[in-house]
Amino acid sequence: MTSEGEIRSILGRALDADEAGRKDEAIDLYGQAVEKILRLEDREKREKLNKFAKQALDRAEELKGIRHQASGQAAPQASRHSPTVLQPVKSSSVLVSPSRAGPALEISGARHAYTNEEKKVLEHTSHINAKVYVPFMDIDLLEKFHFPMPFTDKDGQLELAPKQKRDFVSWVRVSELCEQPQLIVGDHADFYSIRQTVVSDCSFVASLAVASQFEKKFRRRILTSIIYPRNSKDEPIYNPSGKYTIRMHVNGIPRKVVIDDYLPLGRYNQLLCSYSSNKSEFWVSLLEKAYMKLMGGYDFPGSNSNIDLHALTGWIPERALVKSDEPDFNADAVFNRLQEGLSMGRCLVTVATGELTDAEAERTGLVSTHAYAVLDMREVDGVKLLQLKNPWSHLRWRGNYSELDVVHWTPELQRTLGYDPKLAATYDNGVFWIDYRSIMNFFDVFYLNWDPALFQYTYCIHQAWSAGIGPTKDAYNVGDNPQFSLTVPAGRGSVWILLTRHITSIEDFRENHEYITVLVYNSNGRRVYYPTDPPPYIDGVRINSPHYLCKIRLDPGAERRYTLVVSQYEKTATIYYSLRAYSRTRFELKPLGPQYTTVENLSGEWKGRTAGGCQNHPLTYKNNPLYRLHIGPADTSDLVIELRGPKVYQVGLELTVVSLADETVTAPFVSQKTGVYRSGFCVLDLAGIPAGVYQVRPSTFLPDQESPFFLKVKSTTNVVIEKLA
Repeated sequence: MTSEGEIRSILGRALDADEAGRKDEAIDLYGQAVEKILRLEDREKREKLNKFAKQALDRAEELKGIRHQASGQAAPQASRHSPTVLQPVKSSSVLVSPSRAGPALEISGARHAYTNEEKKVLEHTSHINAKVYVPFMDIDLLEKFHFPMPFTDKDGQLELAPKQKRDFVSWVRVSELCEQPQLIVGDHADFYSIRQTVVSDCSFVASLAVASQFEKKFRRRILTSIIYPRNSKDEPIYNPSGKYTIRMHVNGIPRKVVIDDYLPLGRYNQLLCSYSSNKSEFWVSLLEKAYMKLMGGYDFPGSNSNIDLHALTGWIPERALVKSDEPDFNADAVFNRLQEGLSMGRCLVTVATGELTDAEAERTGLVSTHAYAVLDMREVDGVKLLQLKNPWSHLRWRGNYSELDVVHWTPELQRTLGYDPKLAATYDNGVFWIDYRSIMNFFDVFYLNWDPALFQYTYCIHQAWSAGIGPTKDAYNVGDNPQFSLTVPAGRGSVWILLTRHITSIEDFRENHEYITVLVYNSNGRRVYYPTDPPPYIDGVRINSPHYLCKIRLDPGAERRYTLVVSQYEKTATIYYSLRAYSRTRFELKPLGPQYTTVENLSGEWKGRTAGGCQNHPLTYKNNPLYRLHIGPADTSDLVIELRGPKVYQVGLELTVVSLADETVTAPFVSQKTGVYRSGFCVLDLAGIPAGVYQVRPSTFLPDQESPFFLKVKSTTNVVIEKLA
């Protein structure tokens, strides 16, 4: 007996053949599907699948060259693309292949193409949670969305969360949930209609709320512009074929997330995912499904709105602590900055609670470690107030300025804010006002995402940092860390540097052990080796979020060259990352060279007589191990010599000139030392060394300090090294 599953399988194979251009195979499979549907004995199933039979028959006849048209209409031209109503139209956010620059941003620097290393990084981090998410390119605007049969995602259905599994009955298509489904009802996505259910993604739902509110207030599509297909007015639309593509900023670039419109349904005929309270509207559920697919399924460990809003909009993520023990923390300045950004449409804001006891949660109406959308910020008669929305769309604040407060809501304040607490008390939609002082008491952090259009120029570099390069912790040496030279002009304002670590598995996201940051040194763009010498100009805080933002103020009086160092607390695996800079003026960002052609690793030992100590002990210093370097035959070479020994010993290096290959050249020095002896590590970094013969002598500060040591010699030319003593 033919089953519904068998028919759907045949239809799926027919669709695959159709898409691949295998016309004869597709016609045969469509025919098989129609025949099996018509032979079904179960009348209810047959009627349910009749529309599929008609679509399959129409498509088979179309492939055979048979056209059906209404009286008086011209026959349509053959096309593999969708009808006009489903044709995707290029959005106002121009994509720059290969997506180096974001919308409305010019590229700062001459290089517009990816390097081979960048291509490898972006390809590697396209594999996310065992699925592939390719870059979203201009060609994707011509994506095919119209099919003779409803589209089914080849990646299969999403893994459900435990709370969903408890009540799950079946996956249903949007077309089965209402008679006239729409993607968006009205002329904008309504943030009041958003409802979160059993999926633990409050930060994502809060992100949908603030982004959709922004669209309504500022008439700019920053959220719904990522949904395809679109109509001739560049508006996202419902697709009867059930296929949608969502453009999300993930792992350094915009990527393509393809979904079908199956949604999980519970035993009480309720959606087991976030949804719109307007029963015929589905943008909330479909955007959530795309993000959950990217994150590995509905069993989502939770996130924060920095991450979620960056994925949805590409806006620049930043954190602002609500509580701080630092003496220079200025709560008023934080409020004023956020209020200005929010009111002018420069940033999106959410706020998250910290850990609350059950008693505190019951008393306040707040949820522990929960994200809330910030809809408005006002200061009225010296009182700072925020309007928040709980993604659950119920359960509100019960303290000062809540709808229960009969003291603070004066008639004047109600008129100013357009708020009636008595009316609000009749219906709990999760929206409430709260004073800033209470925010300081019960909330931990603001999450901000800034509009990249605030800047005119951007540049991005994608790289990998191997687990085998550099020490486990950056306690004494950052010389092997990824480093970049940043040249900024004189002027006002600042350059923003965003470091994004690429994440490819839900396990990494759930248990993120990589703490990353960017250190900024005012070292004229030269490589830095010692983490505190010179002291960092900006000492970054290491956090285990995928994003870290730092800001470098421009010097009004002079051009500056900085060294940027990617740093970590305890590197346990190879890190793939993107480093992007934003500025209102042109700048130059480039990886620090040079590329060494020779790298030699040697081991030695201070033992007995050869443990001679430093030059303060001239009788024994000459007994230290000695190495000869033959540099050439190029004109000059860039040379780095690193010495590693036990951290309990202070170590140093001396490089002396023996002879030069060209006798007419004046030696740049007689001897060069590492200077102050350092614990366990020191380095000589020299540029423009003439070809010739040199000697290297490693030593400890005190005589008779016995131990092994390691020398690493890196050069831009060929170097021959021999041990003399």
